[in-house]
Amino acid sequence: MTFDERYFDIGRLDRLSYKDTCVHRLDPRAKVIATVMFLFTVISFPKYEVVALAPFFLFPVLLMTVGEIPILFIVKKMIIVSPFAIFIGIFNPFLDTRTAVVIAGIPVSAGWLSFLSILLKFALTISAALLLIATTSFPAVCHALRRLGFPALFVSQLLFLYRYLFVLMEEAMRIIRAREMRSFGRRSTGMKVFARLIGTLFLRTVDRADRIYYAMLSRGFQGDVPTLKRSRIAAADLAFMAATVAFLAVFRSFRVTEEIGRIAQELFL
Repeated sequence: MTFDERYFDIGRLDRLSYKDTCVHRLDPRAKVIATVMFLFTVISFPKYEVVALAPFFLFPVLLMTVGEIPILFIVKKMIIVSPFAIFIGIFNPFLDTRTAVVIAGIPVSAGWLSFLSILLKFALTISAALLLIATTSFPAVCHALRRLGFPALFVSQLLFLYRYLFVLMEEAMRIIRAREMRSFGRRSTGMKVFARLIGTLFLRTVDRADRIYYAMLSRGFQGDVPTLKRSRIAAADLAFMAATVAFLAVFRSFRVTEEIGRIAQELFL
């Protein structure tokens, strides 16, 4: 994948947020509240809980299906950041070796259970966060946080961090294209050339940031990012949040998967 392709792949989440589905039309505040409740419910499970986490995959699967979000795209994004979750729990099987459960005569240590629990929680939380952006857009999420009472400084920092990621990528794209034109496509770049490119990128981004900041001040920027789009909580938004609360409460309070397994065992054994 070339640098240009990577650049446009980063903005694909924003492009997906412009679709017109029932999920996209929901108020951003409703989706932020539902996602936060989902995240806190998932991470509230004990570290050795694995089976009870399985039903929670219904939430991201339904959002991807109804919101027409490509599953492979979300999976690829999750794989990119998966090394962080793997590094956190990779040593658990070696540190916690006591037997926790026996499956088909094979003893499974508590370390493997906690490691698998970390991976499942990672997959659930990251997929929910990505789907929130893919169905709402990051600026809309920031404006929703502001309307929910978050400090203006915090929200502005989040919005600028996301926005200037693309500014940084644009400057990097110009530098890389200029180098390729002057080197006739050759890839022989040592550390010395790489260090010069990084230095040039830093100087250009600082200068670009100054110009953008002064342009914002001349247009009346006072620390808050206003929006012209006003939305209100409708019946569909309340129904969505109520359904999310009911879903989370049922699967958090009751051992649904264990009951299904027990009933299946009684029927087939």
